[in-house]
Amino acid sequence: MFLVGLCGLSKSLSQASPTLVGRIVFREVVRPITDWPIILQLGHSELRIHGRRAQLYAGGGDGEDHVTCGTARRQRRSISSLPPHDSEAQPSGERERSTARVMQGARVNLKGWQQAAVAFGSAFGALLDPRRADLIATLGETTGKPAFHRVLQRMRNSAEGRDVLLERPRVISTQVSHAWDMPQNTFGAAYAQFMGSRNFSPDDRPPVRFIDTDELAYVATRAREVHDFWHVLFGLPTNLIGETALKVIEFEQMFLPMCMLSVVGGSARFNEKQRTLFFQHYFPWASKAGLKCADLMSVYYEKHFHEDLEEVRRNWGIIPCPNPKRSSV
Repeated sequence: MFLVGLCGLSKSLSQASPTLVGRIVFREVVRPITDWPIILQLGHSELRIHGRRAQLYAGGGDGEDHVTCGTARRQRRSISSLPPHDSEAQPSGERERSTARVMQGARVNLKGWQQAAVAFGSAFGALLDPRRADLIATLGETTGKPAFHRVLQRMRNSAEGRDVLLERPRVISTQVSHAWDMPQNTFGAAYAQFMGSRNFSPDDRPPVRFIDTDELAYVATRAREVHDFWHVLFGLPTNLIGETALKVIEFEQMFLPMCMLSVVGGSARFNEKQRTLFFQHYFPWASKAGLKCADLMSVYYEKHFHEDLEEVRRNWGIIPCPNPKRSSV
């Protein structure tokens, strides 16, 4: 498999000492989009894209810490702050229009060479520090358009996928808070327990910024927002090993280059014990699980919150991650 060969790259990367990477900075001003300055800070250097010019500066940064495309780590919020579920609060049509407005307002249109420069910078930064969720998200958008087109086509060919595209549900607190009201052992209750035990909020995902069409931007948003559903379904933790294993499954499902790079970068950060555990247990299981399950991007998860967790796993062909102490996958 392609991933297997690339994961060998992690052995050489793991010899390098950890490098702190800066943040992506977008200074949004009231000017035409092509005139927006884009600054990618990588360590003590920065790549500046402004208009038709791209320049690499050594030693730099102005000390600012603006992040509008995402944050390096997920913010933690109290689940008690989630608003009560009200199915009548926002009609489906208004919800779809609201989603479209939010997504249009967040997007930045880049020319081909600008997109390539941002992709290169974010790939380099994410490889050095896989914890940088903002860089990983940016890399996914700037390199994933062909993959998202394939996902979009699969969703159009699925009845449930077409419903998702038509209604455009969002995994945000105002739309998924009813999961906290679901009975024990249901998929919704498992999701609520997963989020609550980690004090995560569904509102923490950064918006999609570098995909130019509404429908494709929604597919990219959906791929980002169902990430925690997949954690629940596959029974994976949110530590470095768990996140890296889930990226293997995401690659098998969507063939996003970003997922492949995340596996390489993540495994490069393992110590020897973690690396052995990952490649002997998690990697073989994830490769198999990602191929055997249903097309998970065509699932309308919110309509299955009331169903038994084990039942939805069976229906979708999910193989939960075995306990590494009890299995030799």
